[in-house]
Amino acid sequence: MNWFIDCITKNYANFNGRARRTEYWMFILFATILTFIAIIIDKMIGSPLVVTIILTLALILPNLAVTVRRLHDTSKSGWWVLLQLIPYIGGIIIFVFCVLDSTPGSNQYGENPKGL
Repeated sequence: MNWFIDCITKNYANFNGRARRTEYWMFILFATILTFIAIIIDKMIGSPLVVTIILTLALILPNLAVTVRRLHDTSKSGWWVLLQLIPYIGGIIIFVFCVLDSTPGSNQYGENPKGL
């Protein structure tokens, strides 16, 4: 949960630096859980996904920021995130990039967050 809170509080729109796999995947996990909870709340109150839309809008920037930092950790430019605009294939490519291990040592985006 601390990884998610750090992405929301300290790195809300921080596109600089590097993010470990743990940081990225914990953010995605908790964002997904919160989205399911928002959908359940919307169903309970009978609204047309109002809570879900508000949550999604609140999480767009931190989601983009942590994805860009994750790409930086694998020595890829943050502009690769635009591949997600290509249906199916783009999302699969970004998924593969986010699963890759960190580039050892420092790269042009900063020191390795693992400390290796």
